[in-house]
Amino acid sequence: MKVGFIYNPIYLKHDTGQHPENAKRLTAIMTHLEKIELKSQLVPILSCPISIQELSLVHEEQYIACIKDMAQKGGGWLDGDTVMSADSYDAALYAAGGAICATEAVMDGELACAFVLVRPPGHHASPGQAMGFCLFNNIAIAARHAKNKYKLKRLLIIDFDVHAGNGTQTVFYDEPGVLYISVHQYPHYPGTGSMDEIGSGEGRGATINIPLPAGCGDAEYLQVFREIIVPAAGRFKPQLILVSAGYDSHWADELAMMRVTVNGFARMVMVIKELAGKLCCGRLIFSLEGGYNLEALASSVKVTFDVLLGSPDIEDPLGESPDWVEAPDITTLVAKIKEIHKLS
Repeated sequence: MKVGFIYNPIYLKHDTGQHPENAKRLTAIMTHLEKIELKSQLVPILSCPISIQELSLVHEEQYIACIKDMAQKGGGWLDGDTVMSADSYDAALYAAGGAICATEAVMDGELACAFVLVRPPGHHASPGQAMGFCLFNNIAIAARHAKNKYKLKRLLIIDFDVHAGNGTQTVFYDEPGVLYISVHQYPHYPGTGSMDEIGSGEGRGATINIPLPAGCGDAEYLQVFREIIVPAAGRFKPQLILVSAGYDSHWADELAMMRVTVNGFARMVMVIKELAGKLCCGRLIFSLEGGYNLEALASSVKVTFDVLLGSPDIEDPLGESPDWVEAPDITTLVAKIKEIHKLS
């Protein structure tokens, strides 16, 4: 099985200083993959910048021009969380372009699956607004491009970042051909993602939010994967699965209050890979979103590749959280979501 990856040094030029979302994240990932000689097992995919026409599949032209203008002026803060530098616009073009290149490689049959290791991340970016460290919505752009170029009728986006992907949800909220499923901590930034947000118009029911309380770990995540995500995906029968892969629900990550382990991420990826194998000939694209503890992030990306490559050995160097916290009971929550979406 050929597994590809996207990486380009230009992503490091998105200079955010001491911001949690900084270049050290990708450096930690790539250094780790090289150190353990896993990178040599992967197929590099050449990334190229996205065109304005392709970018406009998701984003408003006035907004695109605004981001470009901000970069030309040297960068600055777009909101209280999101900052950019003089090179951020170019980095963001290559990030979104990388998502498209990876998607085409998988759809054209060159690779079984691929992981887009890019920054800035994207799932909080809406058509006309940057927020949550995101400039352009990489996963939404890849989905819209795949839908248009390959005439796909059904795409599934699974988002397991600890923060609800409000931008992706907004883009596809009224589209029945894109099933968006987000599992996230709630209430938490950005404040969206309640179970009652299910889409509108023809897209009603094509948005599934799984708002988990703080303190959830591997068992709770796997419960919602098996009881909600698996049956929803099976009913929808996607022709392509895309994943907003955020690793900030790890217990060591300070931007959330979850208890997922590296091994827990591996098990989630196993479920997603199995779904892709059963439903869409294995076609699967991962795109990096959050994850801010460098060791946890690098280790979690590594085991994601292990699972995609079919490696039988999954190692978790961080183990369980040293602080024991009783996990919340999510039985009632799961039952309500299953009732809303008529999942047996």
